[in-house]
Amino acid sequence: MQFSENWLRTFVNLEMDTQALSHALTMTGLEVEELTPVAPAFEKIVVGEIVSAVKHPDADRLQVCQVKIGQETLQIVCGAANARVGLKAPCALVGAELPGISIKQAKVRGVESFGMMCSSKELGLAAEATGLLELPADAPVGQDIRDYLDLNDTLFTLKLTPNRADCLSILGIARDVVAMTGAPLSVPTTQPPAITTDKSISVQVQATEACPAYFGRAITGVNAQAQSPDWVVRRLERSGIRSISALVDITNYVLLELGQPMHAFDLDKLQGNVNVRLAKAGESLQLLNGNTVQLAADDLVIADNSGAIALAGIMGGEPTSVTDVTTAVFLESAFFSPDAIAGKARRIGLSTDSSYRFERGVDFGNTANALARATDLVLSICGGQAGRVTQSVATLPVRKQVTLRYDRLQSVLGIDIPYATVGKLLTQLGFTFTEQDHVFLVQAPSYRFDIAREEDLIEEIARLYGYDKIPAITPHANLAMLEQSESRLNVASLRDAMQSQGYQEVVTYSFVDEAWERDLLGNASPIPLKNPIASNMSVMRSGLWGGLLDVLSYNLNRKQDRALLFEVGSSYHTAAQGYAEQQKLAGLFYGDFQPEQWASDKREVDFYDVKATVDALTKQQAEYRVETHTALHPGQTARIYIDGKAQGWFGKLHPKWQQDYNFPKATFLFELNVDALLHASVPQYQEVSKFLGVRRDIAVIVNANVQVQAIIDAVKMAQIPLLQQIQLFDVYQGKGIAENKKSLAFLVLIQDTHKTLVDTEAEAAMAELLKILENQFGAELRN
Repeated sequence: MQFSENWLRTFVNLEMDTQALSHALTMTGLEVEELTPVAPAFEKIVVGEIVSAVKHPDADRLQVCQVKIGQETLQIVCGAANARVGLKAPCALVGAELPGISIKQAKVRGVESFGMMCSSKELGLAAEATGLLELPADAPVGQDIRDYLDLNDTLFTLKLTPNRADCLSILGIARDVVAMTGAPLSVPTTQPPAITTDKSISVQVQATEACPAYFGRAITGVNAQAQSPDWVVRRLERSGIRSISALVDITNYVLLELGQPMHAFDLDKLQGNVNVRLAKAGESLQLLNGNTVQLAADDLVIADNSGAIALAGIMGGEPTSVTDVTTAVFLESAFFSPDAIAGKARRIGLSTDSSYRFERGVDFGNTANALARATDLVLSICGGQAGRVTQSVATLPVRKQVTLRYDRLQSVLGIDIPYATVGKLLTQLGFTFTEQDHVFLVQAPSYRFDIAREEDLIEEIARLYGYDKIPAITPHANLAMLEQSESRLNVASLRDAMQSQGYQEVVTYSFVDEAWERDLLGNASPIPLKNPIASNMSVMRSGLWGGLLDVLSYNLNRKQDRALLFEVGSSYHTAAQGYAEQQKLAGLFYGDFQPEQWASDKREVDFYDVKATVDALTKQQAEYRVETHTALHPGQTARIYIDGKAQGWFGKLHPKWQQDYNFPKATFLFELNVDALLHASVPQYQEVSKFLGVRRDIAVIVNANVQVQAIIDAVKMAQIPLLQQIQLFDVYQGKGIAENKKSLAFLVLIQDTHKTLVDTEAEAAMAELLKILENQFGAELRN
């Protein structure tokens, strides 16, 4: 919202200067984004009149002018093409300082010149100019140009929040200034016009919920070619609106002054009476900007017997627009519901001053007054005869009464505001209220539609009392450490574990391509987004691999030949009742196992390197089973189980996907449910045995399809006395071993923690172990 400070001061006369006013507005919630002087600082420039102009004796394009500046006449050499006798223009006197120019007495081609006639560019009012700034014929000669053009002014630009649409007008801002200063408010008075014509237009409102109030008036005999007064044009331009014609300028002026959007129809172009209704199927309308739009069924329109003639609250129609030959107008002032207007302008690619205000809310209590103000301006500027007001008023919004508890106010703000001050501030805001037992029952005026609950009133009191009066108090509290179970780890420990192994953390989008979910992760029914931000981000991810592969591709395209990546993030799944969110940890390893170095041979990462990472994360508690996944190589894939429950996957990227992504080398992936990794065993004290254990190595031949993990699990399940540990240290297939067999070599540790172990006890443990291997797995002792 941009406005002229001088215009605001006609509503509320303040003693504070520009900077103080800017600070006060910002501190009360109306943030001043920018202050711009209307004109640069200069002086000694007055209104001058050229009383004679003769050709310069030594220059074809120069004139020697006699310029009257009051009681004195100056000789000035001027080269402007529009310099002529009778012209009034700004005249810079000797000693004046203009932007980049110092005015001195000088000779121009041998002729004395005692000043300079000025263009708008030389005054700093415009970037370009083709001649002198021509002033009206009635401009008082000799008057300071700053006073005549009202250049001692500053443009304020406010950054308003959406809830303060009441401040999208000079009146609204003035009300807030009155509320914070207590200064009196001076609103332009409007006398009801004399009804001098019987001409009127009947108004019918079919969509009463969308248009609860509609006021209109016919004015005949207007002069559409009348010039808008300088003060109207000046205030419009300083608010960012260009002057178009007197009738259009008046409706824009009322919009800026009172915050009420208005429209003027050419009365002679209306066919029948006015009807406010919803658009019909297939209906179209040519707007004032020349565009023809197809109307939707929920578009609110102003119509006559010919059809739609305006898009309500957004823009008028070209067929009924006022022109220079218009002699009668029908002025419209209405209240349209924000719900009826919101989003309609954006749908057709528009954003108008009217729609901007109606979408946020307009004061329905000021609709009739705005029509009276516009009528007064039309009659005074364009002349004419006013008809009676035609209106249709249905059920208007109700501002509900809001309770403000004084104790609650002090509790929320944490300061002691005198009780009487609270009542004074509510009165300055224009609120009415009653009091009972330190409770205010407050009724907000029609223009404050943002007051709906007690917190809104507390905010109003706080901003007017002064945010700077609320001290910054250091909080005091008794702090106690929260309990943290040793059996439950923190997610940060997983990040530390990954980083310690050389992985780098990445963060990728939870919104992914539907093809990823369907093809890469095998999710045939991903969770769709109702309003995706892009076509390739249309569903919620059920796994993290897609993002990691994208990051890898990005890095490979930038000549990075090795990548260790991980992400801790959420995945999303359909549940029995709605949706479920599950946190996962996923990792990716690509390239060489180690960075290039002299101490070891170069080799690519393999399946067991990634398995070691998973083992570290699961603290050797993971069980691996051969299963298949759409994203992984069928011969190098394992499902990860912890305590008998499937908790993740790991393996080599499927050759199909390696080809699709154009990866030169193998890529290994893993993914685990975070919750399964956060369980930890609490350390238990156990005395170190004084007695040495016995190591026995055993090699057995089993079928090639027997899983080592199954053997180890069976041995542990048997709980063989004295057997402390069994661990695989060699697998052999080849010469001396049948084709469908394999040799497994195990390290077996036997120990008695209470006494020295004897051979017979060790042999008994080994015999029981061999028995289990023979009975359950058909193992044969290898010689």
